Amino acid sequence: QYSINKFEAFDGCCVKRNFSDENSKSCVPSYKFMLIMCVYILLSAVTEELRKHSWSGIPREVRPITWRLLSGYLPANEERRELVLRRKREEYFGFIEQYYHSRTDDHYKDTYRQIHIDIPRTNPLIPLFQQPVVQEVFERILFIWAIRHPASGYVQGINDLVTPFFVVFLSEFVTEDVENFEVAALPLDTQRNIEADSFWCMSKLLDGIQDNYTFAQPGIQNKVKALEELVSRIDEDIHNHFKKYEVEYLQFAFRWMNNLLMRELPLRCTIRLWDTYQAEAEGFSHFHLYVCAAFLIEWRKEILSMVDFQGLLMLLQNLPTIHWGNEEVGLLLAEAYRLKYMFADAPSHYKR
Repeated sequence: QYSINKFEAFDGCCVKRNFSDENSKSCVPSYKFMLIMCVYILLSAVTEELRKHSWSGIPREVRPITWRLLSGYLPANEERRELVLRRKREEYFGFIEQYYHSRTDDHYKDTYRQIHIDIPRTNPLIPLFQQPVVQEVFERILFIWAIRHPASGYVQGINDLVTPFFVVFLSEFVTEDVENFEVAALPLDTQRNIEADSFWCMSKLLDGIQDNYTFAQPGIQNKVKALEELVSRIDEDIHNHFKKYEVEYLQFAFRWMNNLLMRELPLRCTIRLWDTYQAEAEGFSHFHLYVCAAFLIEWRKEILSMVDFQGLLMLLQNLPTIHWGNEEVGLLLAEAYRLKYMFADAPSHYKR
């Protein structure tokens, strides 16, 4: 499926992508990179080399299998992959048969009702997610995850975390514009495989950040406090500006942590961001903090120009990223990495 002959050489690095914005240009890996990725994925175990190459962005053609590998869903041993995929997909639909009928039971009906309300709000401007067949897939994924994780259950925000996996695994079978593709046109077995893989990879992600979604969401509370402390160390002007106009970090950064910046960035940017998060150790938890700090500082000029509470909050909740692409995300990640290198586990003398 991922034969070397499939890939064509690029003349230079920057080429036009055809994911969501045909007019945008972004840097994609060279043919050599794609060749190396393919060889690592198909012929070897998941090594640090694979993670290192993935950190700077994964080619669209090999992103689905790479995400399965980096998430820990697909085994490194190539000979075991087909067997494991078949078993895990069957296991997921076994959960559907065992539990999904209980969504109307008194014990679970409130959970299902909240999921049912939230699904249409998930990326409402993207036609793909307004299709009934896709919304039903999301309802099943989220309900099964919720009842298998009673410590947290379903919490608003988790619904967003399905979408990158679903789009990436769908892109394995779609060459045209994914965001407008009619999923019902795919064979049923293909639809089922995309659904099961999305469930398991989302579950792997949430295993690392589940304290974000337990009662009172202590993980998010702690991360917002950590962001405030970090910003006070790296940009005292912004920090003092917030204090002057009584802007609390929770008022804007709670969503950044709860939704992993998905409400702040176009979906194409989230997918590129997640290439790095899955390649980076504790990417969705620890490294995300530095990405949020870098993201805040990106808007330094605009923030400092606002001289009232209402204006600041409006800006922070509606940052203009609609035209962002891979280049902007790459710069954001580079700055986040620099901040992590400088401040992670830094001694107290780094403080103000």
